[in-house]
Amino acid sequence: LTMTRQVLLFISVLSLSSVHGQVSYSIPEEMGKGSLVGNIAQDLGLDIKRLKSGKARIYTGDSAEYIELNKERGVLLIKEKIDREALCGQTTPCTLHFQIILENPMEFYTVTVEIRDVNDNIPIFKNNEVKFEISESALTGARVVLERAVDHDVGHNALQSYFLKPTENFILEMQSLPDGGKNVEMVLQKPLDREKQEQISLLLTAVDGGEPQLSGTMQILITVLDANDNAPVCSEAVYKASVTENAHKGIVLTTVSASDADQGPNGRVTYSISNTAEASNDIFEIGRDDGVVKLVGDIDYEILKHYQINVQARDQGGHTDSCKVIIDVIDMNDNKPAINIMSKTSAISEDAKHGTVVTMMNIQDPDSGENGKVQCYIEENIPFVMTSASNNFYSLLTDSDLDRERAPEYNISVTCSDEGVPSLSSSVTLTLQISDVNDNAPVFDRSSYEAYIIENNTPGLSIFTVKARDADWNQNARVSYILEDSSVNGVPVSSYVSVSADSGVIHSVRSFDYEQIKDFHFRVKAQDGGSPPLSSNVTVKIIIKDQNDNAPQVLYPVQTSSSLVAEMVPRSADVGYLVTKVVAVDVDSGQNAWLSYKLQKATDRALFEVGLQNGEIRTIRQVTDKDAVKQRLTVVVEDNGQPSRSATVNVNVAVADSFPEVLSEFTDFTHDKDYNDNLTFYLVLALAVVSFLFITCLVVIISVKIYRWRQSRVLYHSNLPVIPYYPPRYADTLGTGTLQHVYNYEVCRTTDSRKSDCKFTRPFSNPSLMGLIDTNKHYNNAL
Repeated sequence: LTMTRQVLLFISVLSLSSVHGQVSYSIPEEMGKGSLVGNIAQDLGLDIKRLKSGKARIYTGDSAEYIELNKERGVLLIKEKIDREALCGQTTPCTLHFQIILENPMEFYTVTVEIRDVNDNIPIFKNNEVKFEISESALTGARVVLERAVDHDVGHNALQSYFLKPTENFILEMQSLPDGGKNVEMVLQKPLDREKQEQISLLLTAVDGGEPQLSGTMQILITVLDANDNAPVCSEAVYKASVTENAHKGIVLTTVSASDADQGPNGRVTYSISNTAEASNDIFEIGRDDGVVKLVGDIDYEILKHYQINVQARDQGGHTDSCKVIIDVIDMNDNKPAINIMSKTSAISEDAKHGTVVTMMNIQDPDSGENGKVQCYIEENIPFVMTSASNNFYSLLTDSDLDRERAPEYNISVTCSDEGVPSLSSSVTLTLQISDVNDNAPVFDRSSYEAYIIENNTPGLSIFTVKARDADWNQNARVSYILEDSSVNGVPVSSYVSVSADSGVIHSVRSFDYEQIKDFHFRVKAQDGGSPPLSSNVTVKIIIKDQNDNAPQVLYPVQTSSSLVAEMVPRSADVGYLVTKVVAVDVDSGQNAWLSYKLQKATDRALFEVGLQNGEIRTIRQVTDKDAVKQRLTVVVEDNGQPSRSATVNVNVAVADSFPEVLSEFTDFTHDKDYNDNLTFYLVLALAVVSFLFITCLVVIISVKIYRWRQSRVLYHSNLPVIPYYPPRYADTLGTGTLQHVYNYEVCRTTDSRKSDCKFTRPFSNPSLMGLIDTNKHYNNAL
């Protein structure tokens, strides 16, 4: 660093106020692009990582950026070649002001760069050639004010001196002005003689003080006139006037007057503006003959507060005098505050802490005094507040808790007003999105669910849908559905149903059977996609609806392929005599299990009927001797389902008063071929066993006893079927009234009966059956 830079940096560090840091540099103008300005990271005590993570950048407001920040090296570099004269004109010192903005957290630092002048501009005269007419009667010491050269450089590089050649008649003198400038006057040191030399040519050279020294020239042509020995004299050396900015063109500011002692044409004075900045020449004009100064251009207090014009009074003889007109511009409140957003956040998390900086703004009002004082405010009833970080710098901060579900976006209107009369204001609307935080768990639209499915469904069938909603947004509101682990009758619930993770649709995994399971419960969890995820669960009850998928099953009478069941009806039975009862069940439920009984076929339809609801077979007329002993009934059992299912049962009825009568009728029952074959095989085998018992001497006595024991069990020696014995007092226990009487059963077996049975049923107290049993005993003894 140069000594100047070090001193400025030291002063800046000592003068830190509410900004986080200040630093100043001093560099020459016209430095090449990419030239080093300074190590900003080192001078501000910042780590280069902080510059990167904070997205460091330069904020210049509306000004052009001449300096750029290299975050990799932490240095400031020349972005564009700087022309001090184009940037600041004659203003000294020439400085650039900008801020270094950092984010996360938001900070800013003020940087001032002084642009030092280099000698890159030569002195320039407005006119390459000027002409004067000087009377030969001009006295020694007469002065001619010359046009000043303009050198845009400042300081030592600015215009320093003039040289005039040749110097036979004239010498140069310079007079200092209050504004720091110098008037150049050509002083006559030797009287002119028109007769000797009518035209005089001089060369005026303007030289600056730079290294290397630069110069400019102007040709002066003097025409020597006849005698006019009085010069005009201005009535005042300095005229003062004031005008409000934005004043109408043509307004009169002041009048300059000068007098000439000569008379006639030699005393006529004309006025002109000379040696004035080009900007002033376009704004003001003076009447050539009357000296009235008028406003002809636009003036702006914010551009220039004071104007100075030089007025030259000239007579016809070429004599001149000069005076100054100083014009003060009065400020008007004609500028609204300018709101410049230095840094802003477009989105902020809803869990942001109080005092989080959302936006930093720079407010500028180029007006002066009260017109330039600005106050900023925002609307009420929002969770934000405006604070002033330093002069003209404001920050927008969070002031209370944010809730995206209540207000996902804020349009914050910032209004800045000055204190002028009338007050002017500007406003800007800041749109701030509130980013979501996973602070809401999914909520089911019901506290519990209950759904129905008909049994025998197709696996994979959609049963119904559970639905949960999450008040959060985007990923945090993305709900996934999970089947919680549980079991139904010891089987994992996942083998019964599944749930779609995305849609919540519950599908059956298997085909359900109402007869095995009628309902079951499980829980579904809804989980969002946040981190960490939030969840809730709900209980689901599935009810299996019955389907008519089971035909009635006949429990009684028992139907087998190897036996014959017969019910005995005495011939003395009255009308309504209960023959038997068809007992059937249907494992379905509801109306699918409601059974009805119909007589489909019968040997004699006029003799029997079947109870529609209870399946009882009763006589519908008195039994006569003409009725056949063998009666065969076919009963159909139907359920009430849609479509209905049915089962049939054959009931054999023996119409007889005695057992022998029954036997005589049922001996002609034939057996099928398989039965005869098996019977023959068993007979041969029995014969072999008996033969073996007789042959074996060692077991003769035992064989005899076995033979006698078998003989005691034989009822008779014939080819009749076996009548099985059922346990006594076989009663209906279903509570449906299908067996209203108590029945006893007895088994009779012959030696040649192996597979086919003949079953007869009578009431336990029937004396005729008891007599039949006694008869069988006597018959057995005869055998």
